[in-house]
Amino acid sequence: MLNLARCGVRNLDRAKGFYDEVAALLGATRVFEYPNVIGYKGAEGATFLVGLPFENEATAGNGVQFSFIAPSRAAVDAIHAKALELGGKCEGPPGLRGPEENGFYAAYFRDLDGNKLMAFRQGAA
Repeated sequence: MLNLARCGVRNLDRAKGFYDEVAALLGATRVFEYPNVIGYKGAEGATFLVGLPFENEATAGNGVQFSFIAPSRAAVDAIHAKALELGGKCEGPPGLRGPEENGFYAAYFRDLDGNKLMAFRQGAA
């Protein structure tokens, strides 16, 4: 259902360094860059934007979370590790969420501006 999401950041150059590396691990690419927003497109066609807010300073939404579909469980691990290496904060280490038969493998982290993100893989190991 969801095809586009945008989160606010305070420093676009700093965010670009973070999201370029996370996007590469997801198999996504930066498809445009303007002075106030950067866009990434995934293999499935969905677009994720990071940008400066139209008004005031960017703040992380309380209860807001963006989730990225990873190509494998190993990619979930790598994305989480890279996010932390780049200065992100852990919100939940990689692992199964629920029973193995559900196959929901996820990791949670925050970007450099406090936006909550999740990388996940649904399916068998």
